[in-house]
Amino acid sequence: MSKQTIFSGIQPTGIPTLGSLLGAIKHWERLSTEYTCLYCVVDMHSITVRQNPEELRANTRQMLAWLIALDIDPSQNILYIQSQVPAHAELSWILNCFTYMGELSRMTQFKEKSIKKAENTNAGLFTYPVLMAADILLYQTNLVPVGDDQKQHLELSRDVAGRFNKVYGDIFKIPEPYIATVGARIMGLQNPTSKMSKSEENINDTIFLSDPPNVIIKKFKKAVTDSDNQICVLPEKPGVSNLLSIYSVITGTTLADCEKEFEGQGYGHFKTTVGEAVADLLLPYQKEQARIIADTSYLTKVAEEGAAKARELAATTLAIVKNAVGFQ
Repeated sequence: MSKQTIFSGIQPTGIPTLGSLLGAIKHWERLSTEYTCLYCVVDMHSITVRQNPEELRANTRQMLAWLIALDIDPSQNILYIQSQVPAHAELSWILNCFTYMGELSRMTQFKEKSIKKAENTNAGLFTYPVLMAADILLYQTNLVPVGDDQKQHLELSRDVAGRFNKVYGDIFKIPEPYIATVGARIMGLQNPTSKMSKSEENINDTIFLSDPPNVIIKKFKKAVTDSDNQICVLPEKPGVSNLLSIYSVITGTTLADCEKEFEGQGYGHFKTTVGEAVADLLLPYQKEQARIIADTSYLTKVAEEGAAKARELAATTLAIVKNAVGFQ
């Protein structure tokens, strides 16, 4: 029996965060034993916002290097750059013709981004979810790891696939969300009621994987807690709960054991200890990423080989779709 397929895309806009690592990427490496995994640096999605071409090229390679450094083995997974597989754009156009304007106008992210980027509310921003659907459906994907902010886009992918299948038969597999049994929802250090995000304006809210140890510890020392100095997981203590969750995931201990470890300790010691644990976790990844990005020929080889594998898989689906709609 062939393996099921998992697809996930990551934008090359900015350095990955601690939230991305602990919530998703850290657990991808084990998936390759059970699934065919495609991890795509989605540079085509990035240009809905104006990009400096050289910076985009550099950021795309940086992101690919980060994925490898974070133990996503290119010999066990398909790692590639989206723009090197033209089938993504070709299928996106076909799926555009099976997606309704009303569906796209209801997308929460479009509403939010069109307000923030009012001077550049372009058609690509509007049809962004269709390209995302093409990314997923192109590989007959069974499972897609999704966060809360992407569930709506996956649902659209399912709707479009179902609509296409109703007209032409069972062409696309209908993707399901992949819900990891491990992982953590890491919140911001300054706003612990919102998910840690690389787009957050307050730099002290987010830990970037490239942050040096002294910066990491400084950010944790500034993390929002509360005034009662009790270190425990409670709904009314989101800041403390978030720090305990981070420490629990990194050390592999239960939240209850973490509470016991810090019982009777002050917030100063608590925040410093968590910061040091994060710094110790990230330092080897940082060194490995720096080594990989410096090895230009290796990184180019990984990108080319990954794109070749992806193109081969994509060609099969695209040929079936083109034949179904009546193309030569």
